Amino acid sequence: MSTYNVSPLNKVKRGPNRAMYDVEEINKIIDSGFIAHVAYNYNGKAICIPMAYGRIENKIYLHGSLKNRMLLALLEAREATLTIMHLDGLVLARSGFHHSVNYRSVTLFASVQKIDNAKTKEVALKCVMDYMIPNRWDSLRTMNTKEFNSTLVLELEIQTASAKVRAEGVNDEKMDLELPIWAGIIPIKQIAEAPINDALLAEDVDMPQHITNYYTTHKP
Repeated sequence: MSTYNVSPLNKVKRGPNRAMYDVEEINKIIDSGFIAHVAYNYNGKAICIPMAYGRIENKIYLHGSLKNRMLLALLEAREATLTIMHLDGLVLARSGFHHSVNYRSVTLFASVQKIDNAKTKEVALKCVMDYMIPNRWDSLRTMNTKEFNSTLVLELEIQTASAKVRAEGVNDEKMDLELPIWAGIIPIKQIAEAPINDALLAEDVDMPQHITNYYTTHKP
């Protein structure tokens, strides 16, 4: 099972007991979502914004307009840093000092290049769409030439990465355990409520199976 080499760049320094560098485990965390926070530098200012993504092997794909300043800044820098985090629970201790959260997170360090090949670009766009809703792309109308040409797609090849995971209970001081203060965990998860038809949806259009499947999988 392969792992990323630990270096000063990707080494988890605080809470190293929760660090992971295993490629498979990191990919599992990546694949559990579809929103990453992407950091970039614009005119000397550090900026971080959320972006939809997709993954194929060790490559992450982002897309936006041809004038998207974040994508252009990343392309100019030829490198990027992304973080992905899933909140799994609120850890409520007997003291404010020991309050925490359970989570799964990854930090990715990647090289950046623009995708010019039309076939590769379409595969990347399909990947991003299907990370949001599996099997969605094939149910849509085909992008027209204007839409396709006005979309910038970047390929971020992961060079190194690290994960940090907390999945445990309250870690209170022994002297606090007898205090009459409630302590415990509130589990957190993302759910999907019942799909709502668009107001202008034609009456003869049925809800597709991939939407039903998504709701069934993620409903409360």
